[in-house]
Amino acid sequence: MVIKTDELPVAAPADGAREPSSQAGGKGRPGAAALPSVMLLNGDCPESLKREERAAEPPRENGLDESEPGEETTGQEVIVIQDTGFSVKILAPGIEPFSLQVSPQEMVQEIHQVLMDREDTCHRTCFSLHLDGNMLDHFSELRSVEGLQEGSVLRVVEEPYTVREARIHVRHVRDLLKSLDPSDAFNGVDCNSLSFLSVFTDGDLGDSGKRKKGLEMDPIDCTPPEYILPGSRERPLCPLQPQNRDWKPLQCLKVLTMSGWNPPPGNRKMHGDLMYLFVITAEDRQVSITASTRGFYLNQSTAYHFNPKPASPRFLSHSLVELLNQISPTFKKNFAVLQKKRVQRHPFERIATPFQVYSWTAPQAEHAMDCVRAEDAYTSRLGYEEHIPGQTRDWNEELQTTRELPRKNLPERLLRERAIFKVHSDFTAAATRGAMAVIDGNVMAINPSEETKMQMFIWNNIFFSLGFDVRDHYKDFGGDVAAYVAPTNDLNGVRTYNAVDVEGLYTLGTVVVDYRGYRVTAQSIIPGILERDQEQSVIYGSIDFGKTVMSHPRYLELLERTSRPLKILRHRVLNDRGEEVELCSSVECKGIIGNDGRHYILDLLRTFPPDLNFLPVPGETLPEECTRAGFPRAHRHKLCCLRQELVDAFVEHRYLLFMKLAALQLMQQKASKMENPTSLENGDPPSSEPKPEDPPGPEAGSEEEGGSASGLAKVKELAETIASDDGTADPRSREVIRNACKAVGSISCTAFDVRFNPDIFSPGVRFPESCQEEVRDQKQLLKDAAAFLLSCQIPGLVKDCIDHAVLPMDGATLAEVMRQRGINMRYLGKVLDLVLRSPAREQLDHIYKIGIGELITRSAKHIFKTYLQGVELSGLSAAISHFLNCFLSSYPNPVAHLPADELISKKRNRRRRNRPPGAADNTAWAVMTPQELWKNICQEAKNYFGFSLECETVDQAVETYGLQKITLLREISLKTGIQILLKEYSFDSRHKPAFTEEDVLNIFPVVKHVNPKASDAFHFFQSGQAKVQQGFLKEGCELINEALNLFNNVYGAMHVEICACLRLLARLHYIMGDYAEALSNQQKAVLMSERVMGIEHPNTIQEYMHLALYCFASSQLSTALSLLYRARYLTLLVFGEDHPEMALLDNNIGLVLHGVMEYDLSLRFLENALAVSTKYHGPKSLKVALSHHLVARVYESKAEFRSALQHEKEGYTIYKTQLGEDHEKTKESSEYLKCLTQQAVALQRTMNEIYRNGSSANIPPLKFTAPSMASVLEQLNVINGILFIPLSQKDLENLKAEVARRHQLQEAGKNRDKAEEPMATEPEPAGVPEDSASQPQAAKDPSSPGLQG
Repeated sequence: MVIKTDELPVAAPADGAREPSSQAGGKGRPGAAALPSVMLLNGDCPESLKREERAAEPPRENGLDESEPGEETTGQEVIVIQDTGFSVKILAPGIEPFSLQVSPQEMVQEIHQVLMDREDTCHRTCFSLHLDGNMLDHFSELRSVEGLQEGSVLRVVEEPYTVREARIHVRHVRDLLKSLDPSDAFNGVDCNSLSFLSVFTDGDLGDSGKRKKGLEMDPIDCTPPEYILPGSRERPLCPLQPQNRDWKPLQCLKVLTMSGWNPPPGNRKMHGDLMYLFVITAEDRQVSITASTRGFYLNQSTAYHFNPKPASPRFLSHSLVELLNQISPTFKKNFAVLQKKRVQRHPFERIATPFQVYSWTAPQAEHAMDCVRAEDAYTSRLGYEEHIPGQTRDWNEELQTTRELPRKNLPERLLRERAIFKVHSDFTAAATRGAMAVIDGNVMAINPSEETKMQMFIWNNIFFSLGFDVRDHYKDFGGDVAAYVAPTNDLNGVRTYNAVDVEGLYTLGTVVVDYRGYRVTAQSIIPGILERDQEQSVIYGSIDFGKTVMSHPRYLELLERTSRPLKILRHRVLNDRGEEVELCSSVECKGIIGNDGRHYILDLLRTFPPDLNFLPVPGETLPEECTRAGFPRAHRHKLCCLRQELVDAFVEHRYLLFMKLAALQLMQQKASKMENPTSLENGDPPSSEPKPEDPPGPEAGSEEEGGSASGLAKVKELAETIASDDGTADPRSREVIRNACKAVGSISCTAFDVRFNPDIFSPGVRFPESCQEEVRDQKQLLKDAAAFLLSCQIPGLVKDCIDHAVLPMDGATLAEVMRQRGINMRYLGKVLDLVLRSPAREQLDHIYKIGIGELITRSAKHIFKTYLQGVELSGLSAAISHFLNCFLSSYPNPVAHLPADELISKKRNRRRRNRPPGAADNTAWAVMTPQELWKNICQEAKNYFGFSLECETVDQAVETYGLQKITLLREISLKTGIQILLKEYSFDSRHKPAFTEEDVLNIFPVVKHVNPKASDAFHFFQSGQAKVQQGFLKEGCELINEALNLFNNVYGAMHVEICACLRLLARLHYIMGDYAEALSNQQKAVLMSERVMGIEHPNTIQEYMHLALYCFASSQLSTALSLLYRARYLTLLVFGEDHPEMALLDNNIGLVLHGVMEYDLSLRFLENALAVSTKYHGPKSLKVALSHHLVARVYESKAEFRSALQHEKEGYTIYKTQLGEDHEKTKESSEYLKCLTQQAVALQRTMNEIYRNGSSANIPPLKFTAPSMASVLEQLNVINGILFIPLSQKDLENLKAEVARRHQLQEAGKNRDKAEEPMATEPEPAGVPEDSASQPQAAKDPSSPGLQG
């Protein structure tokens, strides 16, 4: 029976109605401002459905018997479930039969995968499965196989090889041999990435937890390395990537490569020879192997002599591994050990990530022979890699077909989203590879006769163009600079239109790759576009920025559907013949109908309205807020747009204004009516019958409103009545709405509807006379939006930073926080100005440092880009190391090493035109000096960000702004894709430069792409969060488990959003007391964060801290400590010691050390935490009081009562002034003071006794108490913001009532599509287990009174 999921809530209507706002906000942060309306809808998902879905646990894809049964490591589960799984018996040659759990939805192919992964069958690739003598089809589902049931026996039958199968087999054997080797992760290939968690937990937490319990109280060495201690100045780089024991892999073979005798000659082909391999065993025996249709055997060829006859021992083996086992004892022994280790690793350490993550450091590695790698490099990998032999993938067809999949119910949507996600991640990988090939000169241009900058390329059905202004296309917009930003703007447009997801409207697959100083745009190809001229193809929009403009009714109809969610106004413009043309997008947005009949839109670089702060227009003056801040400022190009998040926040802000204005007018009317009762003939203004349909205005979100709820409710009702326009509303109410609409710039006078015309102020676009008034209003709206950014969003950001509502730790997290609020990076200088002028400057120190570091590294990146364009390939490592020396080394005059002279040929190449783009041959880069570079950086910061840096050298910058060179190195490497050698660099040496050319290992591409979303899973996740916030942990937990299932379904096993899901689940399990489950989920979250975000990403640091807490609770103390030390090291590297997060970390470390009675060490950390808290939260904050208390407890344990009393008194004073005498915290503190005083008195008495009577006195033993683990854990929970509040029945009732009251308030104010972040007026949600993917500290303030009440 198939469940009908159509009854699922209409939280995500199939069509464009699904607002993009939930998708916006950058890197998939599960929405910070969750929507109660949607969530409750979703929350009531039929229980039966949940149970059925849970039943569908698929079998293990990796043949591991995991310790926890519910582990989804596969993305294979599908939600349309009928019956649960069953087990079948597998008979494979040469091993004992074993049983395997399968589920009916699986394909036969998946059993193949499991067998290729299992330790005992991993060496087979070319086999089929037979049931009762019949061969099963690879691609059929198990439920369609007749006679397959519980206990059926499947026989593994070896099949004859083909050339393709033989290659796959060799490739698989090579993968097995390299399975523990991290070189692919360091080299950034095949979606491998690094993870170091197992180094700190000694393997898997689940098992070791059970084993170590008994030994845990043995003395453990708690002293961290010197560089981790508070106050240490050194920041070593090597511990970032500790050496993993398993990496020195056991050598099974010395060489395994393709033989030079390939391919077999005709007469040998007719004997079944497919290919020849050459092997050198670990015992140094050289053998030549034939792969034939029947299997593998030794032949008699040598390196110089071909003899295909079988050699002795005449052993024919179907698997290469079995043959090698025969001829090499070392291979046999080591291969077995290797496979054992391979299957013991956590699956999350080996599953591929959806998008490649690059590492900016790597240890020195030996370069070993590798047949598959060599072959991949030269076959351009287009043959068999794409599984469809002999043909490249038609990316455009795949991308568009997946969009056309049906999406009426949940299973269909899951299937569709999964297909979209898969194709996107494959396309991104292919586009990245192609872009690198283009810049490295390995792809022939399609217009080879043109000069380098203008060339275009096609590779693997992807079209590549370079970010230069070809044919003066962008002349009016800023030339090459505009051509460089256009692709990213276009990509943002593609993201947005994809998120709105209108049926029938298609965008191109787009990936933007920055590599070696060039920007390459990769796009899928519209069918037929290459045969036609662009002029003929474009039937909507303009190809010359508004001179000739066309329109098309079908395009208008499709784009009209996107206009509401994207807030784009349908408008008219004049073409060069003076005719009016109607558009629903900016003029450069082009519509082309492909040969496949689909309607494509491209060039979406101005989807959003222009940013007037950076676009001076002669004759226009900006509002006072802008001019005061020194705007408008001329920018390098004229393509500055507002971000979508800003547009949404602005419209949200206007909506609140609209509601307030209308409510105010209604109140006044009501008051005047009281005074003259005669006007009552008109009937009550608010219509009495509520309208069933929702108003057409975007009134569906929720905003908590502090104002008069009833007034707002009336306005809402009124707005609906008028919008539905059935004449029931009286004229005066209409007047109210009309006035309010006019005041906020709504385009309709009966309902709130703010939209922007993206063509206003666009050079070359003219508007008809009839629209002049509309154009004037639109200009005003744009000015207001520019002012809103400066007067609301930036101050709002600074306020959030002061309140620690957001805690960025490095440049990337700061950028993300800015972008969530719709603030472009070009405003960074403005943000820093505001921080400098803020009264709480001291508490914003960390933001200032991160901001300055970001400003410097971004300016350096701009310079580096043009610097690299002048470097030829042979000078690349010399040039990069020279740049890094000028940027970071204190050495005053570094000299660049030019490529060795004896290798430079005397005959210079005269033909310059046809070089690959990355092959300039000048050496101008070699003359750069540190003084010049830093002068340029300051110049760039001034010109681009409008901020004056006061430094002329790196050492001055470090001194003036308190930066760390290692942090600057990390930031510049991540931004430019440099990979450097893992070693200690002496930046401060004045005798030799810090970097040599040997230190630069690689340069990677920096890739921007679309991130398709799992919308249903996301809704479940939000609903779960909402339930948790209301205190329904069980229900929340179920919903989040559900979300996890759906996420796994769409994204596979690895993704940032799954990471957030696992973290929240772990937290919930922990609160509900299930420590083992919390550990298992958090371990996965850490592994996934390391693999998907990066090993030292601030998010990963957070995950390490949570894991440490759960380890401590499961009494794995030494593991908890080593995890905390790791987190502290990473924080020091990424930012330094002076960060609010450091206080939390040090409190954690101090408490754990207190628990294991390392008092002196504990004090070092706790006192540092106290200092940091005092700086960032102010000396009177409750956090500081708590810190004082923790320090006092350690002094008490050391019997130093005077110090203990002193600290506790400080804490007591804070509680008394902040919370009052009667608060329980104040009382607790005063009790503790009394207790300390008594102990101090007792001690003094004893001392006096000793002085009087000498040592013979009979002294009662003093009671010194080591802290109990429970009390330490309790304090740990408090500082981490986890509170188990023991509630009486009465309290529970009160809490429920409070939640209900809030809910009513929300209902009253529930009126608009949600903005990106909670507005400033919105009350914070009550204390909740923190979680919102990108702001891990959102509700973590343990000392806020709300949490403790």
